[in-house]
This record gives sequence, structure tokens and C-alpha cells, in this order.
Amino acid sequence: MAVQSQAFNTGAAVPWARPGVGVVATQSQTDRRYGYRGLELLAAGRRPEDVLAELLGVDELAPFRQVAMLDASGRTAQHTGANCIPHAGQAHGDHWAAQGNMLAADAWLAMGSAFEAAPGPLAGRLLAALEAAEAEGGDWRGRGGAALIVVPADGEPWERVVDLRVEEGDDSLVELRRLVARAEGYRAANRASPAAPVAAAAGLPDQYVTWLAVVDAAGAGDLALARRLLDELAADRPLYREAVRSLSHHPELRALAPLLEDSGQPSM
Repeated sequence: MAVQSQAFNTGAAVPWARPGVGVVATQSQTDRRYGYRGLELLAAGRRPEDVLAELLGVDELAPFRQVAMLDASGRTAQHTGANCIPHAGQAHGDHWAAQGNMLAADAWLAMGSAFEAAPGPLAGRLLAALEAAEAEGGDWRGRGGAALIVVPADGEPWERVVDLRVEEGDDSLVELRRLVARAEGYRAANRASPAAPVAAAAGLPDQYVTWLAVVDAAGAGDLALARRLLDELAADRPLYREAVRSLSHHPELRALAPLLEDSGQPSM
């Protein structure tokens, strides 16, 4: 689920997602109950069209709402109320739904086409859809907040693959793309072994890359290199030694334990 709007903090209201259940977009006179209650009903096995019909049926402001639901099997349901501010409309396709209101042009078909054509991970394809809408003129009020959420196919309700927001700014979509790239870099580094080269290739901060190099070297048994790199970090930030002392008790980081043995700061 991805959104861009002139509205401040749009990422806190519009996108809703739950692993193994689906996603909901609630916008245009946004009512967060569509997100919260919609996911609850989808999780109970209800069809998106039935869930949306039920929620609209008890909403006296339904003509002002715009809502989309997509469940984990790819079924969609959408509503664009007659009183939504133009340009307002919607489109859907194979496992996607796109919509917009207060747009400079009818951009939802362009969004769907861009999503279908874009290669690579889901986050990048969602960004392509937002950029396609922006190319059509975007929100006629101007640029503002943007957000992107990707959840795993299965998992606990709180799990996220990507969860990023830009609260406001003319370059919110540019900044969102930068953050998505950064998030993908951290995720790749966290799954790699050794991790430091992957982090460096992704352009992650030097301090983080050096810390990963400490962990890599210790895990490979090169304690001399690990100590030298730790000395570099601790020269500027001495509490890195305390971090090593604590983390050495972690079952996945026990290789750090010897690093302080010969430094005058014995491990515990």
C-alpha cells in the first residue's frame, strides 16, 4: 500500500495493512474505521466487497469517502463517493487497485499500468505507481506527505517488511524513494554474511558499516581485525565497548566475547 497527498501526515491515516489478511486505503474525508474494522472483517474471512458494503451501509458520509480493499488472495473492492472532489476515480487489475481524488487528471489507470510494468520488489513497484500519478499532475493542491507499507505474506499483525513515511514537503516522493532504497539496503545487510560489504555497497552510514565489519571479523575468528575496527569505533564513541560487553551474551553474537579480553576491559 502506498499513498501520496498534499495532506500532512497522510501516512498515519490512509494506509492499513496486516500480514496474511490484506490492505485498506481510506481517504477523502478519511475515516480510519474503514482501515481498522475492514482488516478485522477481512481477517475473519469476509470478502472485500461484502466488508466494504457493510461499512458503507452504516456511514452517513459514504458519498464523501474513497476506499479500496485488497485481500491476501488478490480480491479487490473499491468505492469512490459521488461527492469526492474531482478528479476522482478508481481502477483495478490483477492483484492491484488504484484510486485518487483531488487529482489534476485521471491518473489511476496510469498508476495501474506503471505498477504492472515495473520490475523488482513490491516496494519499488508501488513507488512507480505513485510516480506515474505525479507525472499526470498529482494532487492539484501540491505535494505533501507520502507513505509506503509492505507486509509479509504471513506473520503476526505487527510485522512489516517496509513501513516508511514522509510527513510533508515538496519532495516527499523523492524522499520516500530514498528511504525505500535505504530500507532495502539495511534489510539486505541484515540478511547477509558477511554483512559489511553489502552495507557498504548500499551506501549505508560508515559507522554502521564498520560495526558490521567488527561482527563479521569476530564471527570469522579474525580477532585482531575485529579489535582494530572496534578501537576505531571506540576512539570516537567509547560506549561501543559497553555495547560489545552486553551483546556478547546474545546467542547470535557470542563471537564478540573475546574482543575485550586483551584490552584491559575484560568481558563479563
